[in-house]
Amino acid sequence: MAGKFLITGLGNIGAEYAGTRHNIGFMVLDHLAGESGTFFTSGRLGSTATISYRGSQLILLKPSTYMNLSGKAVKYWLQAENIKTENLLVICDDLNLQFGTMRMRKKGSNGGHNGLGNIQELLGTSEYSRLRIGIGADFSRGKQIDYVLGKIEGQEAKDLPFVLEHAAQAVKDFSFMGVDLTMNSCNSWKLSE
Repeated sequence: MAGKFLITGLGNIGAEYAGTRHNIGFMVLDHLAGESGTFFTSGRLGSTATISYRGSQLILLKPSTYMNLSGKAVKYWLQAENIKTENLLVICDDLNLQFGTMRMRKKGSNGGHNGLGNIQELLGTSEYSRLRIGIGADFSRGKQIDYVLGKIEGQEAKDLPFVLEHAAQAVKDFSFMGVDLTMNSCNSWKLSE
């Protein structure tokens, strides 16, 4: 299934957002680039790095449009690199999943996630693969924004490298085996207690 893929991690640019729960998509891409000894370069609407895996080319994209306008960067890079929508994978945080839990899907609703909503709107379809990474929902009423823009700390910070490693493997599997087979292994994975 060798080919060209656009792997988009969602997050917000700027030092104040580094290490926050909402930026877990960026963290997965940083992990992948780090494994390959590759660096991101700034380009139109985002920073990109390119890695190879089993004959495929994976273009890693961190949009610079801020979360809620992510679709603009995704649409531009799909067109610029001539990549089909079925070779797009979007990685984002998910409040509805326990920390570290992952769900890969090949289509679906945006689940209230503004980044996914904007991508769906600009691509004109909800039929693109996404990898949601759980950040939990340990916040009191009215504190959701503070929570998602808060830093990952404590035990979760200790567990984070395992989560990123597994998410990075899921990305590589997606490019090699396709979404259906990857969903089976990815969606059953759990952080060991």
